[in-house]
Amino acid sequence: MNLELISQIKHTNGDNFFLLAGPCAIEGEEMALRIAERVVKITETLKIPYVFKGSFKKANRSRIDSFTGIGDEKALKILRKVSETFKVPTVTDIHTEQDAAMAAEYVDVLQIPAFLVRQTDLVVAAAKTGKVVNLKKGQFMSPESMQHAVKKVTDSGNDQAWITDRGTMFGYQDMVVDFRGIPTMKQYAPVVLDVTHSLQQPNQSSGVTGGRPALIGTMARAGIAAGVDGLFMETHFDPANAKSDGANMLDLSLLEKLLGDLVAIRKVVNSL
Repeated sequence: MNLELISQIKHTNGDNFFLLAGPCAIEGEEMALRIAERVVKITETLKIPYVFKGSFKKANRSRIDSFTGIGDEKALKILRKVSETFKVPTVTDIHTEQDAAMAAEYVDVLQIPAFLVRQTDLVVAAAKTGKVVNLKKGQFMSPESMQHAVKKVTDSGNDQAWITDRGTMFGYQDMVVDFRGIPTMKQYAPVVLDVTHSLQQPNQSSGVTGGRPALIGTMARAGIAAGVDGLFMETHFDPANAKSDGANMLDLSLLEKLLGDLVAIRKVVNSL
């Protein structure tokens, strides 16, 4: 695996941010390799530490007929192939204690979904694998409360925790990001801003989550200006036909320009 690169991602104001990016869900090998190849090329040029993201299954769906995955082992093997092909770490989200042990055989970072971040057994199971644990801040949680989630990881003998902010519920069908929480959470662990999920519009009457992808650049730029350690973005070469979360994903063709702008902003922030 790629723990050498993971070990370079420290809780510091380093020269650059790190990036977790990829499709919402693993739909197949060809699409995963295609997306990874493009993002790897861009991030190598811009010297952005990169972790490929892809869900091996989607457990949190609004409707029973929503896409949930191509099969757990099949998707996890694709994540491993991406890692071995491009020499990059990988991250996937888990939903049960059994998922933790299974996914840890294939990926470098285990992600705890926002709705599950208070589930102690799940967080502890992820921590005990020895993998990096990426804790999504619950949409219902304060920045200060995330210190307790991090402590569950460290008290389990694992000092590799990240916090990812994906917004706070605003009414029933919108999300907002309170950027005041970033310096607070940076006291506890490296902080990542989940740009694309922060722009979701959940709980639509159709049962299909909406989003505002036109604001991805605005949100990402604000995150870098606020001092996040990393960014999380879901991206796809054909968002309109993606099988999950297409409404708030970044079109892959727009990624290079956006990341270039963000690197420039990071240099300005570092000079202040």
